[in-house]
Amino acid sequence: MGAASTDFYENLKLKAIEKIDALKQKPLVLIGMATCGKAAGAVNISEAFKKEIKNKGLDAQVIEAGCMGHCYAEPLAIIAKPGFPPLCYGHLDEDLVKRLVEDFLVNDDPCYEFAMVAIEPNEVFPTFTDFPRGAYEQKIILEHCGFIDPEDIDHYIAKEGYAALAKVLTMPPEEVLAEIKAANLRGRGGAGFPAGSKWETSWRQKESIKFVICNADEGDPGAFMDRSILESNPHQVIEGLIICAYAVGAVKGYFYIRAEYPQAIRTVKIALQQAREKGLLGNSILGSSFAFDIEVFQGSGAFVCGEASALVNSMEGKMGIPEPRPPRLAVSGFRGKPTVLNNVKTFCYVPLIMRNGADWFKSIGTPGSPGTAVFTLVGKVANPGVVEVPMGTTLRQLVYDVGEGIPDEKQFKAVQIGGPSGGCLPESSLDVPIDFDSLKEAGAMMGSGGLVVLDEDDCMVGIARYFLEFTQKESCGKCTFCRLGTKHMLDMLNNITAGKEKDLGVLDKLQELAEDISLGSLCNLGKTAPNPVLTTLRYFRDEYEAHITEGRCPALMCKDLIVYFIAPEKCSKLCNVCVGSCPVEAIYTRDDGLKAINQEKCVKCNNCLKACPPQYNAVIKLSPPEKLKERESE
Repeated sequence: MGAASTDFYENLKLKAIEKIDALKQKPLVLIGMATCGKAAGAVNISEAFKKEIKNKGLDAQVIEAGCMGHCYAEPLAIIAKPGFPPLCYGHLDEDLVKRLVEDFLVNDDPCYEFAMVAIEPNEVFPTFTDFPRGAYEQKIILEHCGFIDPEDIDHYIAKEGYAALAKVLTMPPEEVLAEIKAANLRGRGGAGFPAGSKWETSWRQKESIKFVICNADEGDPGAFMDRSILESNPHQVIEGLIICAYAVGAVKGYFYIRAEYPQAIRTVKIALQQAREKGLLGNSILGSSFAFDIEVFQGSGAFVCGEASALVNSMEGKMGIPEPRPPRLAVSGFRGKPTVLNNVKTFCYVPLIMRNGADWFKSIGTPGSPGTAVFTLVGKVANPGVVEVPMGTTLRQLVYDVGEGIPDEKQFKAVQIGGPSGGCLPESSLDVPIDFDSLKEAGAMMGSGGLVVLDEDDCMVGIARYFLEFTQKESCGKCTFCRLGTKHMLDMLNNITAGKEKDLGVLDKLQELAEDISLGSLCNLGKTAPNPVLTTLRYFRDEYEAHITEGRCPALMCKDLIVYFIAPEKCSKLCNVCVGSCPVEAIYTRDDGLKAINQEKCVKCNNCLKACPPQYNAVIKLSPPEKLKERESE
C-alpha cells in the first residue's frame, strides 16, 4: 500500500506544480471572493478586472480566491506579475481597477501608493510581517486562505496538499493515533477535548461501520472562521477528515454545514468531486486498498445542533436536541455506530501535524494548549477580520497589535469571547493569555473563536441581555433549567434595562439563578448560557447598580433610560441636517429657527446624533430621562 500511494501522489503533485508554474508565467489577479469580499463588492471588482483585461487585449488571468483575513480592507486583490513582487491592494473600486490595469499590467507601474503590502519578501515594498499584525500572527491553517483557488484542487496539491495523506497510508493506524495524541491536539469547537483520545476510543470499538463528521454548524453571532476556511481552502479540511477516517477505520464521512452558508456548501461539494476525480476519495484512495467517501449534510440553522448529540439527532431526521452521555459518540453515535465528530479547525491541523510532526506542533503555543487560536475579531476594533495567533497571545496583543485598537479614539471597555455563551472580560483582563485554561479561569471560554470588542458606548447590562436573549431563543427546551431559567433571567434583565427594577436584591437572585442553570442543564448551551450575565455581574456590577438605583444607563445605550436633546446654544439656524435624518419627523424647527425634538415621536434611532455636523455637536444624549427637564430649564 505504501509505495503505491506515494507514487500515485507524487505523480499528482508533479502535474499540479507544472500547471501552477505555467500560470505564473503571465500576470495573475487574485480577487478575495469569500462571502465577506462579495458583501463588500468583490463581484463587481472581479467583473471590472475581467472587462479591463479583455479590453486591453492582455494575456492575464483573474482567479477568484477566498478570504485573506483582512476583511476591513475588502474588496481586495493580489496582482502577481512576472518581474515584480506580488502586491495586495485593498478598498478597491472600479476606477482604481482601471488604473491598476492600465498602469501596472500594461505599463509596468505597480502603483505603490495604492498597495497595502507585498505578499513575498523583497527589497522594494514591505510585507505583512513588517507590521504589528503580521508580526503577531502565525498563520498555520490560514496560510493558504486567499492565496489559492479554492475551486481548483491543483492549487492545494502544488502546496504539498494531500502529502500528509500519502504519508499516512504508509503507516499503521496506531502510529497515526499516537502522533495525534503526542501533539496534544485539543478540539477547536469550544470544549478543547483532546482529539487523539476521542479518535482512539473510536478505533478501539469492534465495529465494521464507523463514521467521521466535520462539525461546520457555526452559529455564534460575529463568528465566521469556519465559513472562511471552507470557502478558501476546503481541501485542507477534507484531507484531515480522510486521515481521521483511516486512523479510526471509518467507512463514511460527512460535512455538517448550516444551510445559511450556501457558498461554503457549494465550494465543499466542488472540492469533494475534484478529490474523487483525482483518486483521493472513493474505493481506492491514492491507489491503496483504503476506501472512504464524504457527503455534505445541510443543517437547518438551529444553534443547539452545534452540540454533538443534537447534531447527530438532526442528521438522523430526529429533533435536534441533546442526549445524556455516556455513551459518547465515539462509542455510539450516528446510526448507533462509533462516530468521531470534530470541528473544521481541528481537522485543518491534522495534515500539518502528520506532515511536520507532533514536536513541531507543540513548539507553537503553550504546553497545555499547543498550536494556534483562530478568531474572528469584530466589533469596536479598527481592523476586523479573521486572525490566527499562537496560543498564549494576550487579549491586549490581539486587540491593540493585531486589531490596531479602538477606532474614533474611544475607550476600550470589554471583549466578549467565546460566542454567546462566552464571557465579557474587562480591561483588567487584557493581559490574560489566550488558551483554554486561562480563559476558563477568567470566567470566559475559548468557544469556537468569536471575539467581539466593546467600547465605552456599550452597556454591559444590555450586552448580557442581548447574548442571553440569543441563547434563550435557541434553547431546544428539553431542560427545565435552560427552558424556564433563562427566560426568568431574561425577564430580570429586561426590567433592569427598561428602568423598571428598583430593588438591588434582584442581582443576588440573578446570580443564584445563573449558577443553578449552569449546574442543572444537560448540554453546554444551557451550562454556558449564563456566562455573559455571570461575568458582567463579576466585572461590571456598578453598571447594574446604576440602572437600578439611579435609573441611569452609564453607556447611554438602553433606549428606555435615555433621551435625545438639541442644545439651543450649539444649534445653527442655517443647518437642517438633523431634520432630514429623522425617519419619524420628530425633529422640528422652533419659532426662533433652532431645532428641537418631539419626545413623544422620537424612536431613539441615533440618526440625528450621527448626522449633526462635528462643528456643532448640538445633539446630546441624556440619562436618566429626568435630566431633560434640567437642560430645558437652563
